[in-house]
Amino acid sequence: MSKTIIISHETREWTDDYVTRLGPMFPAFDFRAAYSLDEARQLAPEAHAIIGMGPHMPADLIGAMPRLEWVQTLTTGIDNFRHMDTLRPGIPVTRVTGKHGPQVSETAILLMMALARRLPDTLAAQRDKRWDRRPQPVLAGKTLCIFGLGSIAETLALYADTMGMRVTGISDGRSSAPHVSRIYPRADLAQAVGEADFLVVLVPLTEATRNIINADVLAAMKPTAFLVNVARGGCVDEAALRDALVAGQIAGAGMDVFAQEPLPADDPMWTAPNTIITPHIAGFADVYAEQCLPVVINNLTIYAQQGTAALPDALKGQ
Repeated sequence: MSKTIIISHETREWTDDYVTRLGPMFPAFDFRAAYSLDEARQLAPEAHAIIGMGPHMPADLIGAMPRLEWVQTLTTGIDNFRHMDTLRPGIPVTRVTGKHGPQVSETAILLMMALARRLPDTLAAQRDKRWDRRPQPVLAGKTLCIFGLGSIAETLALYADTMGMRVTGISDGRSSAPHVSRIYPRADLAQAVGEADFLVVLVPLTEATRNIINADVLAAMKPTAFLVNVARGGCVDEAALRDALVAGQIAGAGMDVFAQEPLPADDPMWTAPNTIITPHIAGFADVYAEQCLPVVINNLTIYAQQGTAALPDALKGQ
C-alpha cells in the first residue's frame, strides 16, 4: 500500500507544482495537495508524512495524524516544533537550510536603506504632491552589527562589505567569519550594539534568545541607530521596542517578524514611530519553491530507500 504525503506549500501554484513533479519521481507515494489548513486536517488521518511551511502546521494538525512518520518543514526555523506535545517522540522533523541568504539579506538592506533615507516620508510627499528634497544618508562608512552569524549572516556581511560598510557580529559560536571585522560574545552585547549604526537580528528563536533584544539592549543603542529584525518575532521584546521608538531612544525599526502573526490590527506596533513593517516576507522569494525542491527530493529519497531513521532530524539533541 502506498504511503500518503500531504503537500501544502506557501501558494496554490507551488503546491500543485510539487505534486505534479514529485509524483512521477516517487511512484510509491501518494501525494495529496492541501491548499488550506482545513484541507490538511481532512487529509490528516491518512497521512504518513507532511511537506509544508512549519508555521502552518499547528499542534492540532500534527496530533490528527495517527500514521505520521515524518515532517518536512520548508522553513529553517523549527521553534514551533520544539515543544509541540502532539508531535510523538521519534518522529523526525527535517528542514530547509542554506537557501535564504540572498532574499533575507536583500530585505535587510532594503529596510536599512528605507529607514535611513526616510522612504515612508518620501512616499507620503508623493501622495501629497510635495517636492520634498533633503540630503540622503549613504550606508558606506556606517557600522552594521549582525546578531547571529549563520549562513544568512555570511551573505549579508558580503553584501554590506561590498557596499563599504564596516561589519561586526555577535556570536558565542564563532571567532571569525568572512567579511566580519570583529565578533563580540553575547556577554558583550551592549558594547556591540552601542557601536552600531544598524543592528540586524538573525538569531534563531530559542529559550535563550527569547526577548533578548530587550529594554537594556535598546537603551545601549545610539539614538541615531536602527534595528532590523528578519529572524523571529520572539527575539525582540516588542513592548520595549515601541517604548524606545516613542521615546526616541533609537532612530527607527524595520520589522519583518512578530511574536504573533499575522500582526493583530490593534497591535500598537502598527503605529510605532519611524517603523517599517513587512509581513514576514524576508525569506518568501519568488524562487523559493525551486530553492527548496532539491532538499525535499533528497529527503524523500532517504525516506523511500532507508526509512525515517536516516533522515536528518533537526530536533535530535534538542
